[in-house]
Amino acid sequence: VNVVLHLGLNSTPADAAAQFDTVVKFSRRYPSRVVVLCPLATDIAEPVMRAKIFGECFLGRSKADKRCVEFVMLSYSRSARPFLENQASICLSTDLPLYYWAHRFSASGRLADYRYLLGRAKRVLIDSAIAPPDALTYPWPNPAATRDLVYSRLLPVRQSIGQFLAAYPPARLVEMLQGVTVVHAAALAAEGRVLLAWFRRRLAACGAPVDTLTFSAGDQGRDESGSLAVRFDYGRPERYFRWRGDLASTHAWFEADLGTGATKLPASIALLSPEMTLSEAMFF
Repeated sequence: VNVVLHLGLNSTPADAAAQFDTVVKFSRRYPSRVVVLCPLATDIAEPVMRAKIFGECFLGRSKADKRCVEFVMLSYSRSARPFLENQASICLSTDLPLYYWAHRFSASGRLADYRYLLGRAKRVLIDSAIAPPDALTYPWPNPAATRDLVYSRLLPVRQSIGQFLAAYPPARLVEMLQGVTVVHAAALAAEGRVLLAWFRRRLAACGAPVDTLTFSAGDQGRDESGSLAVRFDYGRPERYFRWRGDLASTHAWFEADLGTGATKLPASIALLSPEMTLSEAMFF
């Protein structure tokens, strides 16, 4: 595949190195041609563009499975912006699908100027935890291609909770339901927001009148950086569903009684790794 990693001006050197490492790990699983776009924080009058080439070959599952990855890092001044997409297109393989990852850009309007990349990309990857507030609602050239990395890295959480709730008939889940509350650590505000929106969609598919229910998410107010919890409110103390997870320790706990007896169940939980988050957002 073709992957374009576009580092925004809000990226620090350490942050940029971490994202580059993520793409390297991704490419070991999915052989890629990668272009990394690096704008200069301090502009200069004349158009300047520099490139660095990096290649890596490694063995796959067997000695006969040899894979090679190609990287082109393009550093450019703002005055060279009109030539950027032309130069980036030369580095891409025309017979491979393009995936565009915009990381830490400062404003949606500025990113919208890159219409070639946004329009041609099969997927546009944005992390709503660090993107501008309007990133997911902005009228991109191909809005259907936009994927939120927050939603993708929550896959294990969504799977675990979904598998537990699948043991109950949909009608029982929504019977007498009054609302859903997600409580999160301060560092997981985006995950809490995205998880709450996922509950709203899934409960609507179960037949719940979501327009009359209360959906809320809030900071737990404690210094627990990996804590995330969910509660269904039924208005009756004997009827409940509760889940809480600690992403730091990878431990989670279910408690439920939906009219068929109390259930308590421990579980393990973790977010997807950054490279697996990329693959989930790109291909699923």
